[in-house]
Amino acid sequence: MTIQIDTQTLAQRCAHSLWVDDKSSRALGMSVDSVTEGHAVLSMTVREDMVNGLNICHGGMIFMLADSAFAYACNSQNQAAVAAGAVIDFLAPAFQDDVLTATATMIHQGGRAGIYSVTVANHNGEPVALFKGNSARIKRSVLPNNDFLGE
Repeated sequence: MTIQIDTQTLAQRCAHSLWVDDKSSRALGMSVDSVTEGHAVLSMTVREDMVNGLNICHGGMIFMLADSAFAYACNSQNQAAVAAGAVIDFLAPAFQDDVLTATATMIHQGGRAGIYSVTVANHNGEPVALFKGNSARIKRSVLPNNDFLGE
């Protein structure tokens, strides 16, 4: 017997499954604020150990936040996906104690390949970076066994 669940519940279960083993995002103090099918919002406060010699947030930290939001969005349909490529444009600096929010949105999802856009903004809603990620689905599900069935 096949049990159908709504896309919202599936996306949330996929996010939870990813979060359990997402040591890198947790280590940076990220939080998963929301996940829906093809969409994810993650946030992170810029800590003292995330700023560079110019006292601005290291671009790699901003990239990682965007990349994590991208990962949660492209894995929200229970089809495991990895990054095939990504580019980022930095628009403005972020500073210590800024709360950054990365909003990832699916632009296109084909059979194996997807394109996602991520905007990173500061706590004033000002854009800090724009990220475009290309995903490649691998041949497995995000949820082990039949977890999506609630079993």
